[in-house]
Amino acid sequence: MIIPFFQVDAFSNKTFGGNPAAICILDSWLDNHVLQKIAAENNLSETAFITHISPGHYGLKWFTPSVEVDLCGHATLASAFVLLKFYEPNRTELKFQTVSGELYVYKSGELLSMNFPARPPVNANPPEILAEALGAKANYILESRDLMAVFEDEKIIKNISPDFDKLKEIKSHFGIIISAPGNNSDFVSRFFAPNAGVNEDPVTGSTHCTLIPYWAKRLRKNKLHAYQLSDRIGEIYCEYSIDRVTISGYSTLFAKGEIYI
Repeated sequence: MIIPFFQVDAFSNKTFGGNPAAICILDSWLDNHVLQKIAAENNLSETAFITHISPGHYGLKWFTPSVEVDLCGHATLASAFVLLKFYEPNRTELKFQTVSGELYVYKSGELLSMNFPARPPVNANPPEILAEALGAKANYILESRDLMAVFEDEKIIKNISPDFDKLKEIKSHFGIIISAPGNNSDFVSRFFAPNAGVNEDPVTGSTHCTLIPYWAKRLRKNKLHAYQLSDRIGEIYCEYSIDRVTISGYSTLFAKGEIYI
């Protein structure tokens, strides 16, 4: 079996920036244990698998090196980039069927915009180990799928060096978001998910389903500009609309080839 393969740097307009994702184009779904092995072999934070349903309509699954996930923004952005560049270049809208429902991606020039469900956070009681694991005590702790620690200074976000063994002890949530107001943007963030096999994810679309509602309410504005402050840095354009978020960014092709099974 030969599977077309692409590697794309999502949320970046240049190579070696943003978040790399592997994209695999399937004729039909393979067993999940095979998909998981491929993702582990790729050893990127996410591998996306795509099947064709009809023109502009695709099935989509996401896997980290160790688990399947219910939502992944950067691999969705990268998937849309591949399909619109190599498979349906005359189309400006795609629909993906996923475990999180129908997701839409729109193209305007080189900018791709994803329409995702919002996951507004609520106040949470932090696990005692959280501050110790992060090496800093947050001003606010909230939760949705992920636990979110909000600080008041971008410098704190840049300087946090987590103890990942201690973060692994927090099993109540998929991952840990840290965020603060940005110096040159509306907000900044980082994301840690060691229990999913990803200590730090370079740029995370799905966390912005939570970040956007929080910062939109706090800043009283629905259009926001954000950076994720990993070593690779990602730039995200955001919009909040009731129960949906729009997450926009650029993508860059790094590699294309074939997987042999």
